This record gives sequence, structure tokens and C-alpha cells, in this order.
Amino acid sequence: MWWLKKGGFKTGPEWEKAHLICQEDEGDTAHAWVHALVHWVEGDEWNSNYWYRSAGKQRLALTIETEWNAVAAELSKTLGT
Repeated sequence: MWWLKKGGFKTGPEWEKAHLICQEDEGDTAHAWVHALVHWVEGDEWNSNYWYRSAGKQRLALTIETEWNAVAAELSKTLGT
């Protein structure tokens, strides 16, 4: 998910890297949650919603950057980083 922030929450090489990482660990809740955010950045609402459901999560914020911050904070607690 750090690649999304590095890329300014826009599609491009960093988005591609973030998407590839998410695809490498499909089935993992944390990766599914970030995958939802990746597709939100892309503007693919249907796919984003699919991944939110797969992660058992809902959008927490109205903007991508605010959502990124919320996801990062929650995953930091969950993953102990």
C-alpha cells in the first residue's frame, strides 16, 4: 500500500506495483483490503467494492488519502508494525 502513497494516489508505475503485490497474496484479508483501495484509486468502483467485501470491510472515509491513513493505521495495529 505504500506504493499508492508514493505514487500520489494516482495510477502509474507505483499503482501497478501496489496492484501486483495485492495479486500475489489473494485470499489474505489485509491484501484484499489494500486491493480495494488500489481499485478505488483506479476509479473502478465495482472492483473496489468486490475487494472490500472480500476483506469483510467497508470504506471508512470519503477520500482516498483519508482511507489510506485509516487502513494503514489499522493494519499497523493488526500486523504489529
